Amino acid sequence: MTLQQTSIRQQNAPAVEAGAGSSSSHGAVADGEGPLPPKKQKRPATRRSLVRYLKGREVGARGRAGPLGFEGELRGYAARRLPELLTERQLALGTLNKVFASQWLNAKQVVCGTKCNTLFVVDVQSGHITRIPLLRDAMAGIDRAQLDCGIHAIELNPSKTLLATGGENPNSLAIYQLPTLDPMCLGDCHGHRDCIFAIAWMSDTVAVTSSRDGTMALWRPDLDVFHGVRGSIAWHNNLGLPMYTHIHPMSVEAIPRSTMNPSNRKVRALAFSGKNQELGAVSLDGYFHLWKARSTLSRLLSLRLPYCRENVCLTYCNELSLYAVGSQSHVCFLDPRLGQQNIRPMCSREGGSGVRSLSFYQHVLTVGTGHGSLLFYDIRAHKFLEERASCNPDSPPGSAGRKLKLICGRGWLSRDNLRVNYFGGMEEFPNALYTHCYNWPELKLFVAGGPLPSGLHGNYAGLWS
Repeated sequence: MTLQQTSIRQQNAPAVEAGAGSSSSHGAVADGEGPLPPKKQKRPATRRSLVRYLKGREVGARGRAGPLGFEGELRGYAARRLPELLTERQLALGTLNKVFASQWLNAKQVVCGTKCNTLFVVDVQSGHITRIPLLRDAMAGIDRAQLDCGIHAIELNPSKTLLATGGENPNSLAIYQLPTLDPMCLGDCHGHRDCIFAIAWMSDTVAVTSSRDGTMALWRPDLDVFHGVRGSIAWHNNLGLPMYTHIHPMSVEAIPRSTMNPSNRKVRALAFSGKNQELGAVSLDGYFHLWKARSTLSRLLSLRLPYCRENVCLTYCNELSLYAVGSQSHVCFLDPRLGQQNIRPMCSREGGSGVRSLSFYQHVLTVGTGHGSLLFYDIRAHKFLEERASCNPDSPPGSAGRKLKLICGRGWLSRDNLRVNYFGGMEEFPNALYTHCYNWPELKLFVAGGPLPSGLHGNYAGLWS
């Protein structure tokens, strides 16, 4: 670790608010002489009433196990029913360009990163936006083309005490302390040579980054180094400005080159399985890679994906031990234990505009498309969630409804004459939904993105609740 320090001037970046039955058996009876052994007292039968369980949970009853499966059933029911109840409220983001990443910080604040290399916190209640200063490399000089890459990833560690994202140089890993968003360290030494596409925390202190340069880096910031005399992680200089140190990765690994497309091995997305301590990665050459991460990264397997175009998003389902990969028109499901795809792929049927964001909750997969819509797929039933049956009393019982689809609003689009003329004067461009994140305790969904064509400048953000 390089103990070089850098100060950063906080530009109106206030502290972020803190977050967001059993049966009993009788004793054996002697068939000879002698006294019968004493009978065991019957244990009271476990009450399996959902109402009693909810009331007990409400008052904080302890020492009682809830009815088996109630928690899982409730979560599964919420995952199936919530989407059809959501309504949209758009959030104004000014002239920012394309939101690529987002995470809830607490019940009312979401942190976002954009293509125009802006890190900001938006209050979903008031709409107020606070920009967060980016961390600057120790060595001056950044290629302008790299700045255009933007911030593609924002991830919170499991305890929600640290936030990892890109720096002013998108090749570097910036880590902030939560809830204050004070800068802690910057991984700008011997790391990536191109912008960071994805980040995954494997523990509270270990993170992995993947890059457009075809490499993955393992980082372990030493928290003891950053603790000051007053117990604050962020140091301050004589002027009271926050300081941060510069670190280097523990290891850097390149993914194997594909024989089909050796030049396009950009590592586009990551997903970590805490249960198996394994890391899934997707590269743009059409491969899924599985790694074991300890003090170094060790590759376990590589699988050729059935759909090879625009594999840009990846998520993991803990309940089913399943990875989902989003491509131009399909979502593929992978179980690494079987070493192959064993579930029928899901076709998004969105005109080839691509799957741009994915997330699992229980057995329901939320799909953000490049055509401005949200879809919901039940992996157990192997079908999309459907709209509730029509109110028409003549509808036959059990008749299938239409696929549930939430259409997002228009957002904001720059009306630059050159851009509009280049795209043929089209009046409307649907927004690609590059990112979405749930706040399940509050039953809210934050969705954001922008126009899909790279030459267009615009944004969309909405709160669905």
